[in-house]
Amino acid sequence: MSNYLNKSLKELHELLKTKQITPLDLVEESFAKIKENNDLNAFITLDEENARSEAKKLTEMEVEDDLLFGIPIAIKDNILTKDLKTTCASNMLKDFIPIFSATVVDKIKKHHMIIIGKTNMDEFAMGSTSQTSCFGAPKNPWNKKKISGGSSGGSATCVAAGLTPLALGSDTGGSIRQPASYTGLVGMKPSYGRVSRYGLVAFASSLDQIGPFSKNVYDNAVLLNALVGIDEHDLTSVDLPSEDFTRDIGKEIKGMKIAIPNYFTSSIVSDEILENLSKVEEMLVENGAIVDHIDMKFLDKAVPLYQIIAMGEASSNLARFDGVRYGYSNPDSKSVDELYEKSRALGFGDEVKRRIMVGSYLLSGEKATAYYNKALQIRDDMKKEFDRVFEHYDFVLGPTTTTVAYNLGEKLNDPSQSFLDDVLVIPVNMAGLPGLNIPTGFNNEHMPIGMHIIANRFLEAKIYHLASFIEKKLNLPLIRGEE
Repeated sequence: MSNYLNKSLKELHELLKTKQITPLDLVEESFAKIKENNDLNAFITLDEENARSEAKKLTEMEVEDDLLFGIPIAIKDNILTKDLKTTCASNMLKDFIPIFSATVVDKIKKHHMIIIGKTNMDEFAMGSTSQTSCFGAPKNPWNKKKISGGSSGGSATCVAAGLTPLALGSDTGGSIRQPASYTGLVGMKPSYGRVSRYGLVAFASSLDQIGPFSKNVYDNAVLLNALVGIDEHDLTSVDLPSEDFTRDIGKEIKGMKIAIPNYFTSSIVSDEILENLSKVEEMLVENGAIVDHIDMKFLDKAVPLYQIIAMGEASSNLARFDGVRYGYSNPDSKSVDELYEKSRALGFGDEVKRRIMVGSYLLSGEKATAYYNKALQIRDDMKKEFDRVFEHYDFVLGPTTTTVAYNLGEKLNDPSQSFLDDVLVIPVNMAGLPGLNIPTGFNNEHMPIGMHIIANRFLEAKIYHLASFIEKKLNLPLIRGEE
């Protein structure tokens, strides 16, 4: 089988431009690989007919000067795609076909990208392992006994296995960066407001953000270029001057000031990940960066903050799934109350029901003041603490995850345990910052290890600058079969 899908966007563009391959070749390779790697369970729905039809149209067109032209892409299954099933990996929406597409889907179609299908995920994006999916969990291509992370686990599996070169995910508390770390990918959570959320099935509206997965830093920046911009359908989207996120890729890093919070290197992180971080830190210092270890307040409050704010917002957002308007509707109900109760009881999985119940409790009566409002105050304090650090430093660095990917089936019996998988990445969502995972090595079992790069709001280009330098210096074998 041909192996074009592991190539970079620049390489693929040159092959398309010189007509050595066609968009249809890429689409056929993608579907062949998906079939061959069916056990990875990366996809919920494939769009073979439309993908081939679009590829044939593009094959007859002159290749545009756009690196995304004719490139296959996978979409997380909580991002609406008109006339293509969007399930959120839930029985509640297992037959739901949207009548419009998300803004990001319209944007990638304008660049003549080809949607291959919808990727597996945690149900309604609630989880950090993708094991809450009603379709079963996706598997990690580096070791099929391991999780690929969550909630965007299917998108991570898809790109890591070379089924498509790029994918979209969503990140509410680490759901792009954490699976990217577990699967050896570049994953970006853009600043809040950078990318329109219109057409993203809401989990926690003040935290959710759509972002790209890729195998390398440059390709990630190219895809983000296509996704950003103000949208009249999303009042939280921000109107910023147009910029090219690739502009500083390849430049030196001498003089950059980097802070590593002591909490990010504490005993909550495994020794093998701390050793890897230390080696990268040495490399950065050798190349002229200034690295300080600092104390930061409020980082240890990330998980309880997330549990209160995200669950509260989720209980409000998921109230729309009532068995009346769309989604699963129980046919045996004899009253409206019974319809609500049975539709939700049978439509939602255990983890989603647990979060809705906790969120409803937190928002009820005086508890809203005691818990939710207090959490918002501490969240603001966390944001101000990052602002304080960014007055003196260009970046905050740390590990992305506390461990490498663990075995499927672990932590399932302790719902609170899975939140700790995201303890290092949640602060970025709380403060509305951009954060990126960059692969930085492997452990003794050859499972990927990632590093988390955080910058101030709307400085994604700066993150890509540092990430590309690290990527070039480490030069890791990140395509299976090359290691």
